[in-house]
Amino acid sequence: MRVVLGVSGGIAAYKACSLLRLFTEHGHDVTVVPTAAALRFVGAPTWSALSGKPVSTDVWTSVHEVPHVRIGQSADLVVVAPATADVLAKAAHGLADDLLTNTLLTARCPVAFAPAMHTEMWEHPATQANVATLRSRGAHVIDPAVGRLTGRDSGAGRLPEPEALYAACLALVSGDTLGSGGSRIADLEGRRVVVSAGGTREPLDPVRYLGNRSSGKQGVAIARAASDRGATVTLVAANVSVPVPEGIDVVRVETTLELQRAVEEAAGGADVVVMAAAPADFRPATVSDSKIKKSADPDAGLRVELVENPDIVRGLVAARAARGASAPFIVSFAAETGDAHGSVMDHARAKFARKGSDLQVVNEVGTDLTFGKDDTTVHLLRRSSDDATTIGPASKDAVADALWDTISPLLD
Repeated sequence: MRVVLGVSGGIAAYKACSLLRLFTEHGHDVTVVPTAAALRFVGAPTWSALSGKPVSTDVWTSVHEVPHVRIGQSADLVVVAPATADVLAKAAHGLADDLLTNTLLTARCPVAFAPAMHTEMWEHPATQANVATLRSRGAHVIDPAVGRLTGRDSGAGRLPEPEALYAACLALVSGDTLGSGGSRIADLEGRRVVVSAGGTREPLDPVRYLGNRSSGKQGVAIARAASDRGATVTLVAANVSVPVPEGIDVVRVETTLELQRAVEEAAGGADVVVMAAAPADFRPATVSDSKIKKSADPDAGLRVELVENPDIVRGLVAARAARGASAPFIVSFAAETGDAHGSVMDHARAKFARKGSDLQVVNEVGTDLTFGKDDTTVHLLRRSSDDATTIGPASKDAVADALWDTISPLLD
């Protein structure tokens, strides 16, 4: 996909670097068109290095190639992030005094604006009128997030996280119906969703712990997608290494027992529980109050007795059955490796039968597989079919949307 990334002059321009990397790492061809003011925040060498292309702000560079017309005409998507109040005003009134505003006039592809500015500027009637004008003409203006702004200010006007912008752009190009927040059509409106993410850590002493390689990327993407589709989302986050989206209730946990308590509490009244976290199967039987020291005998070693942690999904299924209820819809995850006793899918099917969840997401894990990666391949197992549905290779954001595409019709 040929993408034009317009960058206007706001402090949030640094976030556009991460958005650019998401596009290029997923194989998209990106041309960065900054304004002159944007280059005062992030210089042209940075944009050139990340995009692999020269960067210009005016219509006179390489004028024989007519860039002010060619760039917009050849694009599959134009996204302006951040979009300042000034750029929104120019776009709404058809002004064209630099390469970016000329490109906006010549583009016939989907165009998205991601405003970022102080709350007072965003809420000003002039800005709101310009946004309404752009939307009436078919442009997609993604509402800014609420949070910390420049300095000590906080409020509406924060640029959404790059991952959320990237997902919104993919949905826009694929033809999905987007709301003002850049989300898909709100098929989860009114639903309560609980998602767990990340890997638990079981303490051995005050310094060390037993854990796993889960980054929480997939769980966070699932929570973000549910929120974008209108759900009220609680994210139970176990040591995630990625930013948590705005507008989502977050419960931070460390161990598997803490994760169990938090999920069970949040699951009360929920429509869906997605257990995307990677809880440790075992924990040390005892935890030392002080750091465990090495023995004077190098051959002595250290023996750690482990006890099994509870199966959180099985507990949720049992609690639902005891109530005689049909909700919540329970989604389990199976991160598996093949071995001498069976393949990844053999182990996953056995786990699905054992847990009793309604849907299971299966992925193969290991060295350089799944954990911490931006892309993944998953297989969905359902109670109604013996066949698995494969999604991917795809970004974890795309997998998250595909998962909700599967779950949403089943809720009725």
